[in-house]
Amino acid sequence: MAHDEDDNAKVWDLADKIGFCMLTTQTGLDLRARPMSAYAERLENAFYFLTDVASHKDAEVSRHPNVCLAFADSKGQKYVSISGTAEIENDREKIRELWATPAKAWWDNADDPSIRILKVTPSSAEYWDSPGTIISYIKMAAAAVTSSRPDMGDTGKVEM
Repeated sequence: MAHDEDDNAKVWDLADKIGFCMLTTQTGLDLRARPMSAYAERLENAFYFLTDVASHKDAEVSRHPNVCLAFADSKGQKYVSISGTAEIENDREKIRELWATPAKAWWDNADDPSIRILKVTPSSAEYWDSPGTIISYIKMAAAAVTSSRPDMGDTGKVEM
């Protein structure tokens, strides 16, 4: 497998494992981020989110479709930043397919007419996958003593 394919797979694997991300949209001149439960669909080259038709992010995406998804597992020291283009869909079948426990906090059931799909098609990504907090601290301390740079794990940039 080529290095880019390895990096691409790493992005999808990390995002899928972490599951929640900060979705950043543009509100005019400002940027706004909020936590969202992401559904990674590698074969469809898309990330899906359930959203409400009355939410601000839907209007923001309509005006400024470029978004950023920031996934973070701070305990495991694993991070993914994905840039892409978002769109709002009213695909009732996909809504039922994605319906899961986190959605029950916002809606009674998958048939609620106010639920929409926010689909993000990724264009590029960057990831950081270090060995974990304790090992990272040990490597940083050793590097400080030896005046060298620590090996903090894998990192990569990939076009998606």
